[in-house]
Amino acid sequence: MLTNADWLALWVSIQLALVTVVVLLLVCTPLAWVLARRRWQGQAFLEALLALPLVLPPSVLGFYLLLMLGPDGPGGWFAELGGLRSLAFSFPGLVIGSVIYSLPFILQPLKNAFASLESDQLAMAAVCGASPLDRFFSLVLPQARLGYLSAGMLGFAHTLGEFGVVLMIGGSLPGETRVASVALYEHVEAGDYASAHRLALVLLVVSLVMLWWLFRWQRRRSVGTWW
Repeated sequence: MLTNADWLALWVSIQLALVTVVVLLLVCTPLAWVLARRRWQGQAFLEALLALPLVLPPSVLGFYLLLMLGPDGPGGWFAELGGLRSLAFSFPGLVIGSVIYSLPFILQPLKNAFASLESDQLAMAAVCGASPLDRFFSLVLPQARLGYLSAGMLGFAHTLGEFGVVLMIGGSLPGETRVASVALYEHVEAGDYASAHRLALVLLVVSLVMLWWLFRWQRRRSVGTWW
């Protein structure tokens, strides 16, 4: 069984993943729509910039986030508004870092889903007097639901397994910034392989079940079977 400290670290990871996914779904919906349905000069550079966390070493991203969120960086002023010394080594700081690091995993599935929509249907709905909000909820959202499901689950699983970024900007404050991946690292560093095995197994099972369910749901949608 996991220790109370490990359960707490797992709970912090789940909270972080949930908050990150909600924020990114809200942020990436209009962003993905514009990227999928519009073309303008410089778009390729913007897309490369947004996809940078896919290839950039987490320690590099974590280092610059630490400078940005520290008391001497731009995040210091925002931290003072919330009564914090800095956003670094705090749960809000972890959320900011996770949102940036996991953004491509939610943006890309939404972009692909929006790009596959039939423009004629949206144009016809507009001609019939449907407002943009009506078109989104009645046409876009139902047809893009697989993209939203994929984005949400991939973003959640990716955030759950974060290590380099969260360690750099969050450290290991129990109940606040000590997430499961950091707890696992500390067990290995201390030579406590039994605790490391148990925590790693929980993370492995959770991630596998989520991805298995997602792929099974996709298969059901495409061939009409769950197997």
